[in-house]
Amino acid sequence: MSVASHVTELKKKHEHLTEMVERAQRSPATDDLRIAEMKKQKLRIKEEIARLSHS
Repeated sequence: MSVASHVTELKKKHEHLTEMVERAQRSPATDDLRIAEMKKQKLRIKEEIARLSHS
């Protein structure tokens, strides 16, 4: 897998997590810890995208 295609896949995952977080925040039944974990995943993906984009 090329770096460009890997970055594209990471961006898709990041966008999907963004949507999941937004839905979870609108749902009163969603656990705050679950939302926090999804946000951490988003941050890790964003950092990986930045690292790959600068190399």
